[in-house]
Amino acid sequence: MSTPRTDVEQVELANTAYYEAMERGDFEELSSLWLVPLDTSDDDFEGEGAVISCVHPGWPVLSGRGEVLRSYALIMANTEYIQFFLTDVRVSVSGDTALVTCTENILSGGPAPDDGNELGPLVGQLVVATNVFRRTADGWKLWSHHASPVLAESDEEEDEDTAG
Repeated sequence: MSTPRTDVEQVELANTAYYEAMERGDFEELSSLWLVPLDTSDDDFEGEGAVISCVHPGWPVLSGRGEVLRSYALIMANTEYIQFFLTDVRVSVSGDTALVTCTENILSGGPAPDDGNELGPLVGQLVVATNVFRRTADGWKLWSHHASPVLAESDEEEDEDTAG
């Protein structure tokens, strides 16, 4: 396997690593992929460094490493199985900042029922996401993740659109 040669390739790898860590339930790996305030020393941040943020579908904005990482620990503790199929992935790099947009086709399952060893029911979800990365001495790190559900049209709405 060759090493990535461009910023776009490196950002794609960082983005993939984020979703793979989620799938494996690897909290330590996931934590290492997020920006640490000391990773940036830009004057834009008034000496505090970059503050990370995250919006999970249906959640309020979470700010700071503590809040963001606690949310992932909670999700991982309550999700027995999760798999992401990414589509429509677009990467844009400008200087030390990169923007990734994609559609997350998510398949997940909760804990097994009390009387069985198999997974709880599997649920599919379609989510659009924006991931913002910053270049650091240790590579590209997540600065912000924002995911919103895609509302599916009901059969009734489709019937109304085709009628008349």
